[in-house]
Amino acid sequence: MSKSKSRIGGGWACLLLAGFAVGLTACSSADDELTRFIDDTRKEPGGRVDPIPEVKPYETFVYSAAEMRSPFIPGGSGSSSGAPGLRPDSKRNREFLEQFSLDTLKMVGTLKLGGRMYGLVQTKDGLVHRVSDGNYMGQADGKITDITPGKITLTEIVPDGLGGYMERPAALGLNE
Repeated sequence: MSKSKSRIGGGWACLLLAGFAVGLTACSSADDELTRFIDDTRKEPGGRVDPIPEVKPYETFVYSAAEMRSPFIPGGSGSSSGAPGLRPDSKRNREFLEQFSLDTLKMVGTLKLGGRMYGLVQTKDGLVHRVSDGNYMGQADGKITDITPGKITLTEIVPDGLGGYMERPAALGLNE
């Protein structure tokens, strides 16, 4: 019985030794492949490396707007074309054409009487009204500043969104 145990144990040892030899052979073939790849790579010409870019010196910035009005404090917009105290005249008597929105009015022609140019404006109900420089029309206090044969030019006073008002140009063109 003891002989059979040693034969079986010896068989296992031979099997284990054979497996170890196969493992070493497999590792050596992988090493050969790696060595061949490294040799091939070394034979190839090297690549070109771009030079390091030139570092430009830092330019300092001097803040010079410290004395100006803060943009976060209300008090008029910096881009408005109106004066700081610009407001619509609430005491002025309203003219008839100020009850209509400017986009509902239509310029239908001009009239020259006594050397003075008048504009002819039609309301949505079909009535034609005569206007001249200095008259008002539209719902945004639009004062007529110029009348030409093709256009009536106005200056409106509209809110600027910051609690104040600003002037805005507008025009009514001749529709032919």
